[in-house]
Amino acid sequence: MAKLIHNYTFWLFIVASLMLFPHLDVIETNIMESRNFITAREMATHNHWILTTLNDLPRYEKPPLPTWLTAVSGMFFGFDSIYGMRLPVVLITLLLVFGTFKLSEKMGLSQKQSFHNGLILVTSFYIYFAGRDNQWDMYTHSFMIICILFLWNLLNDSKKPLFNSVMAGLFFGLSFLSKGPISVYALLIPFLIAYGFTYKFQLKDKKIYLTLILLIGIIIGLSWPLYVKWADPATYLKVTKLESSRWGNYNTRHFYYYWSFFTQSGIWTVPAFIALIYPYLKNRVSNLKTYQFTLIWTLASVVLLSIVPEKKSRYLLPVLIPMALNTGFYIEYLVNHFKNISAKKEKGIVYFAFGLITLICFAIPVVIFIKVKNDFAGYEFWLIGLTLSLFTIGCLLFTYLKNKNFTKVFYGVIAVQVAVVAFGIPFTKLILKNPDYASAKAIRDNEKNLGIKTYELNAFTPEIIWDYGFSMPILLNEKTKKLNLPVEDKFGLLAFKTDSVTAKKEFSSYNLKESSYIDLNHVPKGSKKHNDRLTRIYYIVTKK
Repeated sequence: MAKLIHNYTFWLFIVASLMLFPHLDVIETNIMESRNFITAREMATHNHWILTTLNDLPRYEKPPLPTWLTAVSGMFFGFDSIYGMRLPVVLITLLLVFGTFKLSEKMGLSQKQSFHNGLILVTSFYIYFAGRDNQWDMYTHSFMIICILFLWNLLNDSKKPLFNSVMAGLFFGLSFLSKGPISVYALLIPFLIAYGFTYKFQLKDKKIYLTLILLIGIIIGLSWPLYVKWADPATYLKVTKLESSRWGNYNTRHFYYYWSFFTQSGIWTVPAFIALIYPYLKNRVSNLKTYQFTLIWTLASVVLLSIVPEKKSRYLLPVLIPMALNTGFYIEYLVNHFKNISAKKEKGIVYFAFGLITLICFAIPVVIFIKVKNDFAGYEFWLIGLTLSLFTIGCLLFTYLKNKNFTKVFYGVIAVQVAVVAFGIPFTKLILKNPDYASAKAIRDNEKNLGIKTYELNAFTPEIIWDYGFSMPILLNEKTKKLNLPVEDKFGLLAFKTDSVTAKKEFSSYNLKESSYIDLNHVPKGSKKHNDRLTRIYYIVTKK
């Protein structure tokens, strides 16, 4: 037991687990996650493991490895279990955290600093957010960091070159099989740029092993797309053209859109920014060469992502990995030297950054109470737990800052994040509340009672199809732009309110009765965030 208390790996696992496992099923699925879940469900129920589908339509936009893993989890826990469906991404995020921890050690940093780096990573906002949301991004970057770990071994250790190259190639392929070349571009190439600038490549007797990495990675990574291209060439070509065109003309942003990238680390925003100021930190770090390496790796990733016209905030996920390592140097400096800092401005920045976190500890419970004071029945445990934990941590942070004990300040910040996840997430159901919420599951009961089948009119919404539980045929033929009406005399129909179904000539020989509606929004209709895409009118259609 005494060994566990002083075991950094054990405590990193405990903190990472507390950040990732609690309340996995509280927050509703979003559009990207719903697509993944539907495809996973259809793999298991329709046997679409290779030629993947979404609502029974070809879905070749993304490689299938994350969906395979999700489908297996769904088969084990049940496809109605959101917790079970999200479990694979949690496990993959643990792989990322421990891979980064191990890489940090391999780079020559102490176990304590590597432990701190792992804690910074798993408590960075978009890391733990993506680690609880089953999308493809976390898979591709987690596998790539393991590839980089074995690549580091190959470049810096003469032992087991064949093993390291085979393992690097394997995880290169798994990364490619998760989201194509995204992580190669956003994580691996910046790593190689940083390594070349900082350590210089010594490739004598290693070129054959590097070739082996590429060969294994490409064989694994291209196995699925090449098979799909052979099995369904027309659809594959159409999807490829659409996906490649989006890089240049879809969701485009200006070049400097990502320049606030450090804010994606959430609670570490100020330390992350300061760690990027090379003139300030270069004479204060214990390992200048490794600091230069993590800094170049971080900035190279941002620059390469900035070059691509298509930009989304979630694409910054790979940047947060080397940035956590880079931020760790500033934290290490404060741990070792905070008591001896004499410059008022330098010390003032620390008091500001971590004093602000202290104030937030007192503010969060108050704000939540004001928001839910008239409606928190059944949430008393979470409110008491959140209040007591954050008030206690806030008081301790104030004391530690006053006594200039930065090690305890750092661990206090980690505790803030754990408390917010453990006690705060349940309140999302109270804060995000729609009195008119209506699940798509309800119409399934109606179908059973009436013995009918339901169709979508024009197009489907992934969140609705996922909530409904089955695929749903679409009446509109995309090629002819005409409605292909069912052969049944009676059926259910989902349509937008704006579709004006009763006015369509195709339904002139039918009686349409508005039966119910679907609204999966978690904000009221009057809210600006209320999205009509998540709503439908449900009609019972009967032939005259």
